[in-house]
Amino acid sequence: MVPLIVKFCQTDDDELTEFCLQAFESFVRRCPKEVSDFIPDIVAICLKYICHDPNYNYDDDEDEHMDTDTQDDEDDEESEDEYSDDDDMSWKVRRSAAKCLEAVVSTRHDMLPEFYKTVSPALITRFKEREENVKSDIFHAYIALLKQSRPVVATGSDNLQDQEGPLKMLQSQIPDIVKAVHRQLKEKSIKTRQGCFSLLTELVLVLPGALDQHLSNLMPGVQYSLGDKNSSSNMKIDTLAFLSTLLSNHNHQVFHPHIKLLVPPIVNAVGDPFYKITSEALLVTQQLVKVLRPLDVTSNFEYKPYVKSLYICTVKRLKAADIDQEVKERAIACMGQIVANLGDNLQAELKECLPIFLERLKNEITRLTTVKALTLVAQSLLNIDIRFILEEGFPILASFLRKNQRALKLSTLQCLDVIVKNYGSAVTGNMLADVMKEMSPLINENDLHISQLTLNLLTTISRSHKQSISNIQSEILPQILVLVQSPLLQGGALSAVLEFFRALIALSLPRLGFRDLLQMLIMPVYDTRPSSGPIHRQAYHSIARCVAALTEMSPLEASSIVSQFVNDIKGTKSTEHIVLFSLLALGEIGKNIDLSPHGDIQNVILECFSSPNEEVKSAASYALGNVSVGNLPKFLPFVLQEIENQPKRQYLLLHSLKEIINCESSSQSGLEILKSYVKTIWTMLFHNCECPEEGTRNVVSECMGKLTLVDPHHLIGSLRQHLNDTSPLARSTVVTAIKFTISDQPQPIDPLLKMCIGDFLSTLQDEDLTVRRVALVTFNSAAHNKPSLIRDLLETVLPHLYNETKVRKELIREVEMGPFKHTLDDGLDIRKAAFECMYTLLDSCLDRLDIFEFLNHVEDGLKDHYDIKMLTYLMLVRLSNLCPLAVLQRLDRLVEPIRATCTTKVKAHSVKQEYEKQEELKRSALRAVIALLNITDADKSPQMNEFMSHIKATPELAAMYDSIQKDAMSLGQEIVSMDTS
Repeated sequence: MVPLIVKFCQTDDDELTEFCLQAFESFVRRCPKEVSDFIPDIVAICLKYICHDPNYNYDDDEDEHMDTDTQDDEDDEESEDEYSDDDDMSWKVRRSAAKCLEAVVSTRHDMLPEFYKTVSPALITRFKEREENVKSDIFHAYIALLKQSRPVVATGSDNLQDQEGPLKMLQSQIPDIVKAVHRQLKEKSIKTRQGCFSLLTELVLVLPGALDQHLSNLMPGVQYSLGDKNSSSNMKIDTLAFLSTLLSNHNHQVFHPHIKLLVPPIVNAVGDPFYKITSEALLVTQQLVKVLRPLDVTSNFEYKPYVKSLYICTVKRLKAADIDQEVKERAIACMGQIVANLGDNLQAELKECLPIFLERLKNEITRLTTVKALTLVAQSLLNIDIRFILEEGFPILASFLRKNQRALKLSTLQCLDVIVKNYGSAVTGNMLADVMKEMSPLINENDLHISQLTLNLLTTISRSHKQSISNIQSEILPQILVLVQSPLLQGGALSAVLEFFRALIALSLPRLGFRDLLQMLIMPVYDTRPSSGPIHRQAYHSIARCVAALTEMSPLEASSIVSQFVNDIKGTKSTEHIVLFSLLALGEIGKNIDLSPHGDIQNVILECFSSPNEEVKSAASYALGNVSVGNLPKFLPFVLQEIENQPKRQYLLLHSLKEIINCESSSQSGLEILKSYVKTIWTMLFHNCECPEEGTRNVVSECMGKLTLVDPHHLIGSLRQHLNDTSPLARSTVVTAIKFTISDQPQPIDPLLKMCIGDFLSTLQDEDLTVRRVALVTFNSAAHNKPSLIRDLLETVLPHLYNETKVRKELIREVEMGPFKHTLDDGLDIRKAAFECMYTLLDSCLDRLDIFEFLNHVEDGLKDHYDIKMLTYLMLVRLSNLCPLAVLQRLDRLVEPIRATCTTKVKAHSVKQEYEKQEELKRSALRAVIALLNITDADKSPQMNEFMSHIKATPELAAMYDSIQKDAMSLGQEIVSMDTS
């Protein structure tokens, strides 16, 4: 069919050509796979017809191009149809060509480099198009091209190198783009100028800093569009939105030559009677203030002439009480930025504007924005004097801590922390008393972020107002001690607790000394009364870290406290809980303090490896590793020797070694010490890489991976050599080790990994099932954390990945369990790993996938085991959002297996778990159905409509469907995110 339509395109009939191009557009959007082979021909035809304008000579137009600024209004109003002819239909052909190009560009991400070679220059030359509607479509086509460049760039610095080709081409074409747009920005047509600003905004988002060298060409156009006589309200709003993007994505210095031209129209826009223009202009002003005088870098720009005009226009909006809510909030935020960056030049004016902030604090609608603005001012490097509003402002801020609005509490805690840090001398005991009264209820496990900020504030207060802290024993400290026992305490909140205890003990307050605090912390562990109840296992770790923090601040007490814990471990009367805690505490203390003077502490810990309690064994392993960090030359040889001599304790000793490597590799000094032992540890690890227990092999792999990061140049080659080991266990250990070298942060090993990861992934063809499974897990880790490592290998890896999604009958076996026969599928784990990889690739490498091939395997997964069905439903939800057109083509085939799942009935007399699993399957299937229905035209599928009728006719499914739809609407999205790292 396509060759036939190509033939029709060669006629002189404009109407027929237009229809042909519309047909191509439909093919490209609806049948992207089938039309793939014809894309080069279609692009060539579009590029030919986008220039098809037989009745007009553009060369003459370029010669006679007039400057809009000097053009009289009368000339402006000359007929725009000067060159038009009622019978001229060629513009329709050009418009269809532009729309078809937009369709091609939007659906063929894989051809991006080619588009920048051929399509981009052609579109840029056509920005001069005379018909406004056609020009608008040409802009849309170019914006689509820029948008295609965005997703991969947006996934982080990791992928920038993969985009170098297209982005470098775009960078080289920027002068041409600016030259073409520069002329259009002076056009009378508002639609044309709006198209220009949309295009430039997208360009800046794709390539921040792209217009550094070209601002002098663009500024006259910006000024023109902000002028009253040349613009509508929407035109001004679009221009201001572009300016805001421009200011936030370029170096401040490039704007300094243009500030004189920019400030007057922006100040004018802030005073505009239309609230939307004012709102956008305030946002621009906020960005402009950061450009005028950035506080984080030195700048010699003379900003003072502009300070007053920006202040006056903003304060007028700040004072107004009858304006739009959005304008109020933006005026507050903008004034906050002005005071923070320019406040030292506004000493007299501060007396006027800061009291307005107090008024806005008292207003329920504006208080949150005002708190954020005050925080900005209080943390300014200019040390703005806000002391005169603190007496009235502090109690208001304190009262916010009891409000029910979480965002307000968070912002208020940050604001109070900054004020106490920077204006401590102006904060009195009475002011702080109001705040202290509100703190106790904020410290609990229900909201760890609020607890963390509250503890940060308490720490700040303790460092500057010792007296205010002295009475925390009655209410606040008990709450902190309860929080320490929470199983949820971790990360930032735990660090805040530790920092608070360090600050508290440094005060040497009565009844809050080392022994007092220690007693309070360890009471729950040593309390044997039945009424006290057991504490959660995680609490032992938290309490141990708190004890270590106290010990670190009181080195004179360290010896006695360590001796106490050693005696508790040895003591025959000690309960398992006390031994467990004492081991963890020794480990935490030993990290920072050398415990070698305490006799044979390593043997005391080693004795606990024989405990019947698994948790005690694990704690002993953790303790031995951390104590070794305190004195590596003494303890590391001991640990290595024990690993060789004690095969039964190998798993625990390897965990100790893992702790040593993790702790030491986190600091430069630790790395230097560790390097001298690398060879010995490496040899020992390879002695144990064929251990039959998978748990032990995993620890060996982790140790190998972390150690490889210490000396990548030598060790990665050694791992590579062992890929040819005859033992499948050794091969699986080596492949898993690579997983532990990959992180989402840039590392020195990355270039080496990129060179050799293909060799490790070649084990996807290994004859051993376990090796192939761990290769998939490693591949998934790379795709999730650092996609650039595997993007170029996908062409060779994907066939092997897809191969592992198939059900293999030879791996399914029947096992007799008493009178019953039970089916076991040994291939399920590897299929799950393969589908997890597929899910991850949707996030990180979508542009490198043949989506139709991908959908074939998703379709198979919809008929597979429970776990795999759950994964494929999640994939369908993602695919419906990412590539709706491809999914729409396969909709009828995808609906059938989903319908089969929803209509399956659980056998009578099945156990409760079977009913629950089937229920969860149906819920997931219906979530996928809702996502599929969100695709445009999905409701035109007969199968989908028939299935929807069935759902509505079945009360159980209808109720479930309605409930899921309500949940999706309340969340505002149907995307179910899943982390398969």
